[in-house]
Amino acid sequence: MSKNISELSARQGLENNLFENLATNPDKEAIAKEFLIGKASVTGTVSFYDFLKEDNRDKKVYVCNGSACLCAGTQDKLLGLLKQHFTPSQIGHMTCLGHCHENSAFHYQGKNYSGLNSEQISAALESKEGINDNYQVNSLGVSVLTNQALDIQQFKSTFQELVNQGQSKALDEIKKSNLRGRGGAGFPISFKLESAMNEESDQKYIICNADEGDPGAYSDRYLLEQQPLLVLFGMLTSAYIIGADYGVLYIRAEYPESIAVIKKSIQALQPFIESLGFDFKFKIISAQGAYICGEETALINSIEGQRPEVRVRPPFPTQQGLFNKPTVVNNVETLASLYSIVSKGGGFYNALGTSTSKGTKLVSLDSSFNNPGIYEVEMGTSLQDIFEQCGKGFSKAIKAVQIGGPLGGIIPIHKVNDLQLDFESFSHHGFLLGHASVVAIPTDFPMIKYLHHLMEFAAYESCGKCFPCRLGTKRGKELLLAAIRNKQQIDKELFTDLLDTLEQGSLCAHGGGIPLPIKNALAYFSDELSDYFCN
Repeated sequence: MSKNISELSARQGLENNLFENLATNPDKEAIAKEFLIGKASVTGTVSFYDFLKEDNRDKKVYVCNGSACLCAGTQDKLLGLLKQHFTPSQIGHMTCLGHCHENSAFHYQGKNYSGLNSEQISAALESKEGINDNYQVNSLGVSVLTNQALDIQQFKSTFQELVNQGQSKALDEIKKSNLRGRGGAGFPISFKLESAMNEESDQKYIICNADEGDPGAYSDRYLLEQQPLLVLFGMLTSAYIIGADYGVLYIRAEYPESIAVIKKSIQALQPFIESLGFDFKFKIISAQGAYICGEETALINSIEGQRPEVRVRPPFPTQQGLFNKPTVVNNVETLASLYSIVSKGGGFYNALGTSTSKGTKLVSLDSSFNNPGIYEVEMGTSLQDIFEQCGKGFSKAIKAVQIGGPLGGIIPIHKVNDLQLDFESFSHHGFLLGHASVVAIPTDFPMIKYLHHLMEFAAYESCGKCFPCRLGTKRGKELLLAAIRNKQQIDKELFTDLLDTLEQGSLCAHGGGIPLPIKNALAYFSDELSDYFCN
């Protein structure tokens, strides 16, 4: 990060945002001159993002290459069908469109499609109208996030009551709830809010991190599109507590429908916010394709128009975040959970879940289940119950599931009975809960191919700031590819050293987390992988 660029970007702030200029204006020299930054900085930033890179920008159609679609085996056929309408040079890639419940996902002219046959694809391309995808949304037990959508009147009355009680009371209830971040780290939200509240500053920010793009996870898309007021309530509540006057929603470009729904919801809320005399504005920023922006400091750099590299901490964002001002960053599900805490009290939320993992969690089940969809369960629910009672079992033979995205653990199917859905259970057994997205790996899908997919993803999405991740993920990808293509066995001791270096030396959880699923696979699928490793 460059503090100078942060300050230069801050001169025009969010109204004339540097990042948005970089995403829409091809004249790099003009941008550099307007914002008083070097052309090299502009080029370095633009060249990072998937949808701004020369080899993937301005394509006619984009095909999903996420883990769920890969394991479902639908994308080669889809690609063949699309080539009947487009040349290869007109086809680009996107990583997970959030249609993991039915696969065959692609993006065309601002809309996402999935599960279509040849005739339906032809009709969709001709009409250019999106097709509403349907997936099951339900709960197993108490509903917090899967109730009927919050309406404007409920929003207004609950927030007015919060204002009447004051900031301290609201923060106390959140503390009492013991709500932990739903992005994977499980960090208490009350700690972030209190830290930022205690900072003296003329400007503070709330950021909704809607760019956590774990393949297999579509719970954020559900909340943004079907429960938008829950998300906005959480942002407004957080802003009121810390004294922020801006709330930024940084939303994945892969979710165009989400951006449209949130924009409409903000417009509906604006008169109410103005009536409060609460000087607060929402700002939507459409991301441009970078998995690393799910990490909060890389996301902050991105909004500032800097290359989205991870920042060294301290200082923490609550001290020096967006434009070097106190900033609280939380993900979509964390923010959406605040409404139940404010409306029903921290004690209500605290009574749900386990002694250390409170509340409920959204789980994304992919198309390998008989009943795929989004399910809300209490923390501590048996994983087997979720798979059987919610998903109604698997529709095909499965040997493992990866839960928590590309950095989540690979769980052999026989270990499912040992796990319950909470932070501690997963950690104790050597896995990671993360977004609680479930990608099923079929029995006939080669594990070596899946490991290469993960390492290729990690190498492509690395921000490049620290060399263990920048070099280690690329070297891991090369070794696995050589083993697949050339039957070149990998020295297991060398590979283990590589994973340890990534784990211990990487600056953030991207490089530090990718060894986990690889190690799980080596431990539980050693027989299947034996031909590819020596020593």
